[in-house]
Amino acid sequence: MKRVGVLVGREKTFPEAIIEKINTQSGGNVIAEYLKLDGIRYDAPPAYDLVIDRISHEVPFYRATLKRMALEGTIIINNPFWWSADDKFFNYSLGKKLGVAIPKTVLLPQKDYMEGIVSESLRNLEFPLDWQAIVDYVGLPAFLKPFDGGGWKNVSKVNSLEELWAEYDKTGTLCMTLQESIEFDQFVRCYCVGQEEVMIMAYDPRKPYLSGEQYVHDPNYLAPELSERVKKDVRTLCTALGYDINTVEFAIKDGVAYAIDFMNPAPDAELASVGEFYHNWIVESVAKLALKRLAESQTPVRYRWDSLLNPEPVRAYAVASASEQKSRTIEPKIQAASAKAANQTAEISKKPEQAKKTTGRRKKPTV
Repeated sequence: MKRVGVLVGREKTFPEAIIEKINTQSGGNVIAEYLKLDGIRYDAPPAYDLVIDRISHEVPFYRATLKRMALEGTIIINNPFWWSADDKFFNYSLGKKLGVAIPKTVLLPQKDYMEGIVSESLRNLEFPLDWQAIVDYVGLPAFLKPFDGGGWKNVSKVNSLEELWAEYDKTGTLCMTLQESIEFDQFVRCYCVGQEEVMIMAYDPRKPYLSGEQYVHDPNYLAPELSERVKKDVRTLCTALGYDINTVEFAIKDGVAYAIDFMNPAPDAELASVGEFYHNWIVESVAKLALKRLAESQTPVRYRWDSLLNPEPVRAYAVASASEQKSRTIEPKIQAASAKAANQTAEISKKPEQAKKTTGRRKKPTV
C-alpha cells in the first residue's frame, strides 16, 4: 500500500478534494492523507511515497523536511531543491533565452541590508545607481516587485522616476526588480500539470481576490493561433524549470503574449477563488499526475545537488576540432612505428644533408 501526504496551509477545498480523488481513483492501492510531522530524525525511514507540497515555501521547517524526504526517495511535487534555489529574475532571463516574450526587466540592489553589512561590504556596487538609465531601458509605467515573491505582495506600479524612488525607499531588505508594464488587451493565467497538461484561464488581476470576478470560464477567450502559442510557451517554461505544478501568467498586447510570472508552484486552486470548473480540472489533473508518478519506476537517488535539480539524465554532445581529435588519438604501436618510419624516409629524400646530420646525432638519455 502506497501513501501520499498532502502538506497544506490555509486552503481547504483543494487539499480535501485531492485526497478524496486520489483515494477514489487508486482503487484501494493508495492512501492519501494530510501529512503529519513532529521532530524529524535525520535517519528516519520515509513514511510517504509521494508528497504534494502546498506551503513549504513559507515554512522553513517544512522545506527542510521535504528535502530530507526527497533524499530518502520520496517523490515531492514540486521539487523542493529547485524551488529553494529559484527566483523570478532568473526565470525572466531563462524565458528570454528560450524565445518566450518577456517584458524588459532590471534587477535592483536592495535598499537596506541585514545587520553586519556595512559600506565596505558593498564596494562592488555603483553608487549612486544610474536611475535614469534604468528607467530609460524599462520604460514607464513599470512594476516594482520582489525578485522572488508571489501573490502580488509588495508589488507597486510606478509612473515616474519620483514614484519609483518613493516606492523603492519602502522596500527595506527585499531584493526588487523593475519590469516594463504591458498595458494589456487580454490577460490569462495558465495551469500546467506534469509539464504537459495546460488549462488557459481568462483572468483579470485588477479584480479583488475572492470577488468572483478574477477568473472567467471562456474556452474561446484567445484566438486559436494565439492559444497554441501560449500553450507552447507554458510547456517550454515549465519543462525548463522542472515544475510539475505551476501557473504561468501572460499579459497580451497587440497579439503578443508576454510571460510576466511563472514561479508559482503552489497555485491557487480554491473553489471560491477559481470557480467550480477550474477547481475540478486542477484536482483531476493533479490526482492523475500523483498516481502516474507512483506507478513509474524510480531510479536510485544520487546524493548530489545537481542530480536533485535535474532528475532526468542530461546528455551533451559536442564535436572536437581536428587538432583536438588528433591529440586524443592513440595509434597502435606497430602502425605508429610504420608511420614514423615512412615520415622519416620522406624527410630524408627531401633533405638528405639535414637528414644525415639528424640521424647521426645521438639522443640524450632519458632520466
